[in-house]
Order: sequence, then structure tokens, then C-alpha cells
Amino acid sequence: MSRILVIDDQNDVRAMICMILRVNRFEVTEAATAAAGLQLFDEQTFDAAVVDVFLDDANGFDVIAKMREAAPCLPVVAISGMTSLDAASIAQANLVYLQKPFRPSDLLHAIETAQASAASAAGAAA
Repeated sequence: MSRILVIDDQNDVRAMICMILRVNRFEVTEAATAAAGLQLFDEQTFDAAVVDVFLDDANGFDVIAKMREAAPCLPVVAISGMTSLDAASIAQANLVYLQKPFRPSDLLHAIETAQASAASAAGAAA
């Protein structure tokens, strides 16, 4: 069973993401702040992460960069309600971007895509 860290400061969005993942047999750990999410990441091992780009206490891209320092091939789905994010930056950071609101199937597909991309990157690095 894959372990996924979900970091989103919107309680309703975070709850919805966690519910979708749990129903689909993922083990989920959630955090409402960047600081809490990074602490959990330091204390536990995760197979993937879903991170809101715009958190109240931090920039989600900075959070992702810190996680990637420890786990360079971590599969990450970056989520946001904004439509004007820089697609080149997202591609360069090897992220899968998912715009809110999204359907459960979109979230599951994004996680699968992130995992496949990370596996490919890890294979290329070896």
C-alpha cells in the first residue's frame, strides 16, 4: 500500500483528497501547514506527496524543493486553484500539476503519472 503525504491548508479540500485516497486503499498522512508537513516528512517515509502550491505559511514549491532534497525522485502532485502557473517550471521540477477543483479520477491519474515519472527519472539517474 502506498503512503501519501497530503499538505493543504484548506480543511475541506484536504479532507476530500484524503477520503478519495483512503477509499482507493492508500495510506494517508495529512498536514494543514507546510511546517507540519515537513516535520511529518522528516519523521516518516512516503511514497508520494500531494502539495498545495499556495499555503498560508509557505510557498508549496519551496516545500516540494525541501522534500526533494531528501528524496530527489519523490513523486509529487502539485495542486492549485490558480490557472496561470508557469508550465515550464512545473515540467522542469518534474511535478504533475492538478488544478482545483478536480474529480477523484483526476487525482488518482495524477498520482499514477507522478509515480511513473519519478520511476523513469530514477531509472535514468541510475
